[in-house]
Amino acid sequence: MTFTLTVLRQAAPVSAPYRQTILFESDDLQMTVASVLRAINADPDYTDTEGRRVNPLRWECSCLQKKCGACAMRINGRPRLACDAVLAEFRRRGRILLEPLRKFPVVADLITDRSILMRNLMQMQIWFEQNAETPESARDQAYEASRCLQCGCCLEICPNFNPAGDFYGMAGVLPAARLLTALPESQEKALFAAYRTHLYEGCGKSLSCHDICPAGIPIDRLLVNANAAAVWKRKPRRKKEKPHE
Repeated sequence: MTFTLTVLRQAAPVSAPYRQTILFESDDLQMTVASVLRAINADPDYTDTEGRRVNPLRWECSCLQKKCGACAMRINGRPRLACDAVLAEFRRRGRILLEPLRKFPVVADLITDRSILMRNLMQMQIWFEQNAETPESARDQAYEASRCLQCGCCLEICPNFNPAGDFYGMAGVLPAARLLTALPESQEKALFAAYRTHLYEGCGKSLSCHDICPAGIPIDRLLVNANAAAVWKRKPRRKKEKPHE
């Protein structure tokens, strides 16, 4: 089957974007978009529909197993991971449009600068300053929160997130939710204040991020639990250790 692949390209951050359309043939409908990009880049003689040589398509990847979030991009208008989109999904129309995420500065082609995610976590001081143990009653919540890939797909679709704003979005809520399950009392006050300022007060509760999450994290439930802990001070009770006999 022949697929029409259109890529929104940009040579550099200051360059004007343009579209390049490529025909790609494959009988393997379980082939991913990530594999398609690799195949095109592996052929130095590949040409587009206008007969122009296709210079290497620039995009990011690492694990190719939906574990790292590096290959996040817009696929037919929807933020997704290229390694999680198979050709079978597009066989009806046979058209695939690839664009970089729009909420982040473009570096080149499909690569965007998502460093704002790390800067936001550093701003909120999302780390433990001493050893901590998650109580048994909150371990499921901690595990689910830890599966966040920091890919940025949730921020791409969030109507309230702006990289220059004070609201850090669900990419900030989930790491915070992980800490809130086992946070030492010495760190609670600072994180509670940061949570209210950068997460709770900016969230419109549209939950558009819920269905877009590549990892399938139960965002609605984790958001409720995180709000309860950080805003309403209803943290899971820690079990008291039994005295040594």
